[in-house]
Amino acid sequence: MAKPLTTNPQHAAFLAIIQGIPEGWVMSYGMIARAAGLPRHSRHVGVALKHLPEGVKVPWWRVVNGEGRISARGFDGSDERQRLLLEEEGVVFSDTGKIDLKRFGWMG
Repeated sequence: MAKPLTTNPQHAAFLAIIQGIPEGWVMSYGMIARAAGLPRHSRHVGVALKHLPEGVKVPWWRVVNGEGRISARGFDGSDERQRLLLEEEGVVFSDTGKIDLKRFGWMG
């Protein structure tokens, strides 16, 4: 039997959805919350990603905010890393740093 992603059932649902986002696609925090049947819980998606259990691997870089932008996380360089990972997968950013969610948004 596979080890659960986390003991928190909400977080497990979010992480399972994130694991299913294919290469070259993104989902917003809100899209993930709705797909998990938990509308209005988009902030909880961010919490689930922030507290990933050690050893759990999910494509966190495929999660963006509702505007199609990378959410700022501080000075650790992960924002730029996220953009590079997405660009490597073929995701295109506008001149203003925005991803077209109609084109690259995964609906699962």
